[in-house]
Amino acid sequence: MILQLESLSKAFGSVVVADTVDLEVEEGAALGIIGPNGAGKTSLFNLITGSLKPDAGVVRLAGRDITALPPQTRARGGIARSFQIPQPFANLSVFENLLVGATHAGNRSESEVVERCGTILESTGLLGLANRPAGTLTLLERKRLELAKALATRPRLLLLDEIAGGLTEHECNQLVAAIRDIRSAGVTIVWIEHVVHALLAVVDRLFVLNFGRKIAEGEPRAVMASQEVREIYLGIEA
Repeated sequence: MILQLESLSKAFGSVVVADTVDLEVEEGAALGIIGPNGAGKTSLFNLITGSLKPDAGVVRLAGRDITALPPQTRARGGIARSFQIPQPFANLSVFENLLVGATHAGNRSESEVVERCGTILESTGLLGLANRPAGTLTLLERKRLELAKALATRPRLLLLDEIAGGLTEHECNQLVAAIRDIRSAGVTIVWIEHVVHALLAVVDRLFVLNFGRKIAEGEPRAVMASQEVREIYLGIEA
């Protein structure tokens, strides 16, 4: 297993964002995480990446306990993420944004990563924008840059946080194709998403959260058809 969460718990006062969550993700898999707003999905990512410390439980990466390790060490160990709201270095060029991730999280010199950054820009459709200031990009281009920045760190595990939100249908299809290519290259995907049809086009398993607790897990279409998920997530009385 590339990722294991064992009885992971986190609360802010009376607000529980992770309630003894158990989760296993096999290497090379694509897992989708869904749930209503406030279910604890992004907080779960923050616990995995180390920007939040759990109150209890264990996070393992490829069998290694990383619960106490800082975010930069986890990044160097192979965890990368995108953010729901793209956060590029606006005054740096697209290419320079990749260099930052590749050299710092990847712990490599610029000379070692220049060629790889160029390859990633080409594969994500950004090569023609390499010298453009990141702050001038469209939403789709910023989403692609989020992917590219994450890939520049050479991740084994890529966490995607609502990366399809705000895109047109055509743009969403383009993004799905790019994520499929990333997975086919051997990167494990864990994807939080409200655009369910995009999620179902990529993942082979769904994990449903509500108030920090796992509600359901399994084959995507079976999970979406379950009574409890329809009532909690879709707001439909089954």
